[in-house]
Amino acid sequence: MSDTRELPILAAGLRHSERLAVTPFHTVPEVDDAWPGFRDMPPVFATAMMIGFIEQTCIEALRPYLTDEQRTVGTHVDVSHVTPTPVGMSVTAEIELIAVEERSLLFKVSCCDETGLIGEGTHRRAIIDLNRFTRRLADKPSRSDS
Repeated sequence: MSDTRELPILAAGLRHSERLAVTPFHTVPEVDDAWPGFRDMPPVFATAMMIGFIEQTCIEALRPYLTDEQRTVGTHVDVSHVTPTPVGMSVTAEIELIAVEERSLLFKVSCCDETGLIGEGTHRRAIIDLNRFTRRLADKPSRSDS
């Protein structure tokens, strides 16, 4: 089934922000039980979670510009994480689309908590056709196939 709605034009200058309350789930010790090195780290907002939050903010910003068959995937992240954020504080991600090169999208990104800047940099995403991407992924041999 094809998407027939009229899409707005995606162009540099698009801005979006999202807010997140930091919970224990978002902290370094909770990142993944399979990585024991994180277990005894301070319970602060994890860099991995900050990157995921930035990606989520970009995804939400782009949603109105994509057909039902399209998604975006992250292809590059260059983001600093300069100060810790404890559980209970809110974090705001702000993104700005600064370049559109065919299907490649470059964002200027930043995150702040209630006391100021905690991270900033750039993030690149690519527009994909979900069905084609899924087929290519299914064709990729898994380790158990070797």
